[in-house]
Amino acid sequence: MDEQQDVSTYLPDLGFALTSIVLGVLASIVLYWILNFLVNRLPRRASSALQPYVFIAPVLALVGGFLVWPTVQTMYLSFTTTSQDTGEQTFVGFDNFSSLFGDPDFITTLSNNLLWILVVPFTTVVLGLLIATVSNNVGPIREKVAKSIIFLPMAISFVAGATMWRFLYHYEAGNTQIGLLNAVVTSLGGDPVPWLQVTNFKLNDLLLMVIVIWLNTGFSMVLLSAAIKAVPEETVEAASIDGASGRQIFFRIVLPQIRATAVSVFITVLIAVMKIFDVVYAMTGGNYETNVLGVAFIKNYFEFGDTGKASAIVVLLMLAIIPIMIYQVRSYRKQEELR
Repeated sequence: MDEQQDVSTYLPDLGFALTSIVLGVLASIVLYWILNFLVNRLPRRASSALQPYVFIAPVLALVGGFLVWPTVQTMYLSFTTTSQDTGEQTFVGFDNFSSLFGDPDFITTLSNNLLWILVVPFTTVVLGLLIATVSNNVGPIREKVAKSIIFLPMAISFVAGATMWRFLYHYEAGNTQIGLLNAVVTSLGGDPVPWLQVTNFKLNDLLLMVIVIWLNTGFSMVLLSAAIKAVPEETVEAASIDGASGRQIFFRIVLPQIRATAVSVFITVLIAVMKIFDVVYAMTGGNYETNVLGVAFIKNYFEFGDTGKASAIVVLLMLAIIPIMIYQVRSYRKQEELR
């Protein structure tokens, strides 16, 4: 009876969601039909000039309303402070930025982000390349099984992955250890270790990075495996005939030809790591010197109610990501020109 009541409580929300989807699709069709109908009634020259914009105008409006305007608003808020009592916004210039860089905890946050950038993307690409190279040479059945297992973590969210790894790192002071790592340590006669609280050599940060690497290696492996298989056999055979070793063939023939794919994977993981949030928030909440920019933003905005500093953090993150995105776009354009 209780289960039926629980299900019935969700039916109105489900019905509303389905109705919204159907009405949204129908509204889009009607909107495009009306705009196309109106444009076709114009003179031919005007109709030909305006028709492309008819189809991209709604998309541009959505992008402007949900992406461009919030970005502009965030940039403005980064130069203001909001009164906790009245909610009034006051322009303070660069005070939020100077306050952030004057805070030792924020400097630690920046260093943590830098460490993530240095370790995770490179390790993810190297592991993906290693697994792709090995699995491509073990036979079709073993290849499918191995790749399926490696790719499986991509099917779960970062929060779910972090929850699973929490049991691996779990530490229970004074009680029986249920975490796998501490269970191994205690079975060997050692003392349990609070893994996520160990700040020496940034061990807790590195343990969090392992989770993200585990979640992204399958993505790296799939793309790099496809790129390796696309390398022309003629180039490999020619190098083999000339007496090149397997190592020389890989580093001098295969790797240069899959460089563009490797760079794309690296940049994709790099951008994801720069705005990492969920794994750190779910595992440590940014405590024990593991804070990153994403968690710092959430804390400043929701916990401390400091809209100005939160917006300043977002602006800093955005300024760091923009050059990488520009490089990625230029890289894609060069690839298209070569084709």
